[in-house]
Amino acid sequence: MDHPAPLTSAFDVTGWDETPTDEPSTGPRLARATVRKTFRGDLDGESVAELLLCQEDPSDPSAGAGYVASEVVTGRLAGRAGTFVVQHGGVVGGGDPPRSFGNVVPGSGTGELAGLSGTVTYAADADGHRVTLDLRWPD
Repeated sequence: MDHPAPLTSAFDVTGWDETPTDEPSTGPRLARATVRKTFRGDLDGESVAELLLCQEDPSDPSAGAGYVASEVVTGRLAGRAGTFVVQHGGVVGGGDPPRSFGNVVPGSGTGELAGLSGTVTYAADADGHRVTLDLRWPD
């Protein structure tokens, strides 16, 4: 059963623990990061994500940057409690607009979120961070 409209929540990044994995003298820097978030809105809860990062210049994302992540979310989504996993990523730079993707991993939901699937979009701007979830609920 589809949810009638996409769900949205604001979020804060509450932890960022980054470790370089390759810092060549020329070319992009590679790193791994553990990122923690808290969500409020249609999704109330927290998450922990493991990211792989590629950054041409860590102080200037517009120079070229990208990431891929697996994120475990725990909380209440539209009043239903449980956990689920999101795999997401994005790239920015090169004069192109930022591009991103995100999906709930089918079969990753637990508790009242078992059977959940759909797409997830993360965004950040002057108003803060937010996530939009366009979901399919089990029948």
